[in-house]
Amino acid sequence: MVLVSLSIREEYWEDFELQAEDVDFLYAYLLELETPLTPNELIRALVADRIQRELKAIEAKRLAGGRVYLPQDEYELNQMIVFPAIDWRQAEVIEKRDGYNPDLGTFSVIQVRFENGEEREFAAGLAEHTLNNPQDVSDSSMPSPDSVLRDYDDILIERLEAGLEDNDDFVRIAGRWFPRALLVDVNAGHLNLAEALLDMEGGGPLSTGELLKHVELPTDENPKLVKFSLDLALQEDVRFDEVGPAGKILWYLQRLEPEGVRKTPDVLRYESVEYDRNTLTPEMLELEIRLDDEWTPGRHPKTKGAEISIPLLFAHWRAGTLPLTSRIQTCFPTAYEAPRILFTLVDGETGEKFPGWVVRKGGYVFGLAKWYQERELMPGSIVIVRTGDEPGEVIVQVDAQRSRRDWVRTLLIGADSGIVFATLKQMVSAVYDERMGFMVPDMKMLDQVWEKRRKTPLPFERVVADVARELTKLNPQNHVHVTELYAAVNLVRRCPPGPIMALLASRPWFVHVGDLHFRFDDSAGSR
Repeated sequence: MVLVSLSIREEYWEDFELQAEDVDFLYAYLLELETPLTPNELIRALVADRIQRELKAIEAKRLAGGRVYLPQDEYELNQMIVFPAIDWRQAEVIEKRDGYNPDLGTFSVIQVRFENGEEREFAAGLAEHTLNNPQDVSDSSMPSPDSVLRDYDDILIERLEAGLEDNDDFVRIAGRWFPRALLVDVNAGHLNLAEALLDMEGGGPLSTGELLKHVELPTDENPKLVKFSLDLALQEDVRFDEVGPAGKILWYLQRLEPEGVRKTPDVLRYESVEYDRNTLTPEMLELEIRLDDEWTPGRHPKTKGAEISIPLLFAHWRAGTLPLTSRIQTCFPTAYEAPRILFTLVDGETGEKFPGWVVRKGGYVFGLAKWYQERELMPGSIVIVRTGDEPGEVIVQVDAQRSRRDWVRTLLIGADSGIVFATLKQMVSAVYDERMGFMVPDMKMLDQVWEKRRKTPLPFERVVADVARELTKLNPQNHVHVTELYAAVNLVRRCPPGPIMALLASRPWFVHVGDLHFRFDDSAGSR
C-alpha cells in the first residue's frame, strides 16, 4: 500500500490571518475551559485545530467524487479523475492517444484539464507502476504544533492579537483574552466599593483577590471568570490604574498616583528640534549611543550586564527620575499593557526600600527625588542600577565617597536670567562624570529661568551658542567637548544630543579641533 503524504504549503503560516472559523473555534475553546488564556496558549490550540482542519479538507477532496488515478487503469473521454499526488486535485479527460516506451511497452496517454485550466498528460493502462497499489492517506508529514510555533510563533501571535483586537466579542486584560458575553456583571456599586477600598489604602496597590474579599460578586461562578470580570471592569473605568508587572495584576487609584507619574515633569519634556542626521559623523553617532538619551531616535542594543552605570542628566536629577532606555530597561519590570508599573526601589547600601514607578509612555522611572537629596547627588553623579534579589525590586546605589571639596563647574544665574559658568570649590559626596558634572547652588533661580523660557522660548541655536560661549571660557584652549555641551544645554533646555551635534557639524562658528572637541568662533557671526 502506498501512502499519500499530506502537507501544508510553506507559505500557509506566513499568510496566516484570523478567519471566522478560527474565531468560532477560539470562542468555543474558551467557553469550554471557562478560563482566560494568554495569546501563547490560544495560538497553540488554534494551530493544532488548523492542522486538523487542513487534514480533513484534504480528506474531503479525496472523497469529493471522481475516480482515483491509478496508472494501470484505462480512462474514457470526459471522465473525472482525482490525483492524490497533486493535492487531490480533480481533472477531466479531454484527449486520449497511444503511447510506447521500449522499457514499458504499449500503454495509453491521457490528457486532462484541471479546474484552473491547466492541462497535463498522464500514463494509463500501465500494468507495472508503484502508484498502482491502493491509495491511503497519511498525516505523517503534517507539521506538529511545536514545529509550527518554533518557526512562526511571533507572526502568528501578532496576527492572532490583531484579529482579536478587531473583534468586539473578545476582551483582554493583563495579556489574557476571553469572550465578553461570558463575563460576570460588575455594576457601578461594585466599582464604587473598590474605589473606597483603594482610597483607604492611600491609593493602593491592591490585588484583584484582595478587592474581591470585600466586593460582593457572585460566588457560584467560576472564580477565574469572576476575577477576570472585575479586572476588565476596573480597566475600563478611568478611576483605576492597573500597575502590576507582567504576570501580576495590581490596582491603584489614578488620582492618588504621584503627580510625576500622572504627568510628565516639565523638565523632561522635549520640544522636538528638526535637524539633519546625515550631518552626524561616525564618532558622533557612536557617542550618541553611549550617552543613551531616551529621546534619541532608534533602538539601541540592550545591555545584559550585572549592573549599569548612569550619569545623571540635570532633567532627571531635578525630576527625581532615571531614563528608561533600551540599555537599562531590562533592569526594570515590564507589563503586557499597563502604562505605569509600581515596583520597589532598594538602596544598595542601606537596604532601605521605597516605591518606584516605571512610566512607559514617558520613557522614565519616577520616585528617586528624596533618595537623590539624601545622597547629596548633583547633575552628573553616577547612579548604579541592577536587578534586585526579589521579584519586582531594583537596586540603586552610588559610589559614595567621603565628602570632599573639588573643583566643579558651577552654574550661576545673572540678574538678567542669563547663565554663567564658573569653576568653584564644591562639596562632592559621590563619584560623578567629570564631563557631565555641574553644581547648581541656587535651584530656585534656575527654576525661574525654566519658567521664563517656557513662556518665552529662546531659539534653539541661540541657546546652544550661549552655553558654548560660556563653557569655552573655562578652558585654556577655548574649546568644549560634545558631552560637556550636551550636559550643559540640558541645564536650561531639555534636548537629546543629536540636534546639538548636528548644529556643531553644520555651523561655521563651531570649529572641530579633534576628538569631538569644538572651539566657538564668535567672529563667525553666530547671533
